[in-house]
Amino acid sequence: MRIAIYTLGCKVNQYETQAMERELTARGHTLVPFEAGADAYIVNTCTVTAVSDKKSRQMIRRARKLSPEAVVAVCGCYAQTKPDDIRALDVDLISGTGDRKKFLDLLEQAVREKEPVISLDQALRRRTFEVLPAGGLAARTRAMLKVEDGCVNFCAYCIIPYARGPVRSLPLETAVEETKRLAAEGYREIVLTGIEISSWGQDLPGKPPLIDLVEAVCGAAPALRFRLGSLEPRTITEDFCRRAAELPNLCPHFHLSMQSGCDATLRRMNRKYDTKRYKLSVDLLNRFFERPAVTTDLIVGFPGETEEEFATTLDFVQQCAFAELHIFPYSIRTGTPAAEMEQVPKHVKEERAARAAEVAEKLNRAYLQGCVDKVYDVLYEQRVDGFYQGHAPNYMPVAAEGEDLHNRLIPTRIVGVRDGLLLGELLESGQ
Repeated sequence: MRIAIYTLGCKVNQYETQAMERELTARGHTLVPFEAGADAYIVNTCTVTAVSDKKSRQMIRRARKLSPEAVVAVCGCYAQTKPDDIRALDVDLISGTGDRKKFLDLLEQAVREKEPVISLDQALRRRTFEVLPAGGLAARTRAMLKVEDGCVNFCAYCIIPYARGPVRSLPLETAVEETKRLAAEGYREIVLTGIEISSWGQDLPGKPPLIDLVEAVCGAAPALRFRLGSLEPRTITEDFCRRAAELPNLCPHFHLSMQSGCDATLRRMNRKYDTKRYKLSVDLLNRFFERPAVTTDLIVGFPGETEEEFATTLDFVQQCAFAELHIFPYSIRTGTPAAEMEQVPKHVKEERAARAAEVAEKLNRAYLQGCVDKVYDVLYEQRVDGFYQGHAPNYMPVAAEGEDLHNRLIPTRIVGVRDGLLLGELLESGQ
């Protein structure tokens, strides 16, 4: 059977799609490009914003248009939280965010029997971590390893706890086994990902901290680079930083979820920290690591946000000197507390997003300029516009001239900055 998959959303969705790809090929199916025509389509959806919902619907309609007789199967967070929306789009199989192997069983059944199937559980009742094979089928450079699923923070704006359920952790021993397997398969870098990886271990005996896991996987594959997914700011303690800084293969790139730089807004968001605690995390990282890339997310126009609160946020953003900033205008998620709050007009959200983007571009440019004349081991991934592109340990993109650099880790001197890219000069042939 020819199967095409389209994935929207976060690294967790990407990881789960890669796992499904491995399982499907093991069952004898053939993966084909989405536009090529297929016997079955899988759309792995996202619901983090209204734009995500819209894109998910567009791709479902696109699949049906491409091959009217094909089976269209939908899974992911949007399907989990809004199955009625999906049902109205003439699909054959609706599943959610759990039990991916059962989902593939049902896909095969839908192809055989030509009967619509809906299979959804109650996410908030989940208690076990579904272990899926890490690593994709494409050229092996960077692999994602999902070590955690679920979230219990219940931020006022977020629907994801309802889509993913409570915290479940990949056991440390299993994470080490998967790490060794990925190293043997030729990957050069592993990204530890999850819905809220800072919560890893909360459901395990003894409630081990995330740094225990990080030390274990870094030690299991010392020749690989490791990168952390998004972190809750309170994860960053002096003990975490001291132990992390002793791991030579841990990349100095830390994405600290922020959302607002104003304490009043953070309280309305039901975030569990204030700006003082957040800034402590940034300062600790800068103390223990040399020019770490600290990146973050920012929601602008959250309900009730005044011009004064927004100005406070912009000032705080500049104090933190982020290497990169992802900006999102607030998006109403039905069923969350924030949806019932007083909303900021759309034009105000858009104007604030534009102002925040100006600040973000200035900070990114300054961080990139500070990389010039430094030497980084760059993991090269693909050729783009005549150059090989890859990433430095701080996850800043690097472009350099060279041949056959794919999946090679090469010492590179940064000689300039252009259009958000670091320009590199190879110093040796690399590994």
